Amino acid sequence: MTLATLVSQSVAANTTDDIDHSKYMIELGGVVKSYGGNTILHEVSLRVERGEVCSIIGPSGAGKSTLLRCVNLLEQPDDGNMVIDGQFVDFTENLGKTDLMALRRKCGMVFQQFNLFPHMSALKNVVFPQMHVLGRGKAEAEERAMELLKRVGLEDRADHKPSQLSGGQQQRVAIARALALDPAVMLFDEPTSALDPEVSGEVLNVMRELAEGGMTMCVVTHEMSFARDVGDHLVVMADGRIIDEGDPKEIMAHPVNERTKQFLSAVGR
Repeated sequence: MTLATLVSQSVAANTTDDIDHSKYMIELGGVVKSYGGNTILHEVSLRVERGEVCSIIGPSGAGKSTLLRCVNLLEQPDDGNMVIDGQFVDFTENLGKTDLMALRRKCGMVFQQFNLFPHMSALKNVVFPQMHVLGRGKAEAEERAMELLKRVGLEDRADHKPSQLSGGQQQRVAIARALALDPAVMLFDEPTSALDPEVSGEVLNVMRELAEGGMTMCVVTHEMSFARDVGDHLVVMADGRIIDEGDPKEIMAHPVNERTKQFLSAVGR
């Protein structure tokens, strides 16, 4: 069954609850992912509201990055389903390439590593996906790229190649590139983990501005202050499961779950 067939379906059509599903950008139901007999995600279910910043924290190996990669189907879950921006996907069905790309366009993804084209300038790195994915003309793509580079504070570095930029600047170009495809939601996988603390603030400031602008965001992060102060919804994962979720400030100030207490104590929240 293709995404085109599934697009009119929703979680609401498959449940009998009274939840207003239209307010959610992402709904995950019973997501399971295994590698070689080792289960990484154990029936994970999660709802993320439109315009919400959902921060995902937890120890190494908790399944945080895998969960994020399942949302845009960089990883194919073994079971479960998802609604993203109104489109229903049954993870047990195989999507065709065209349908898969259409779904991924809903998600802007920013990785730990910047993954920029080293031979292209910052401007061309942001122009290229617009022309090849969205079919925009060169002039329109360049205008949009300059708008986004200005938004992330790099309009004066448009002609610089990645090797001429700092790590923080490269990550900001990567954010601009993701935004250039006009995604419905932005996914961040430890976006500052490869950066020195001195420059990670540059990236976090851009993310704060996106949050203030109402962008729906899912952020796997080790930045506890960001999760607490910018996040609207905190998800704590351990051993492939969500063990705690709710208001970030409340959970961090008064954790109830013992595993959550242990993790927050270890990272010195």
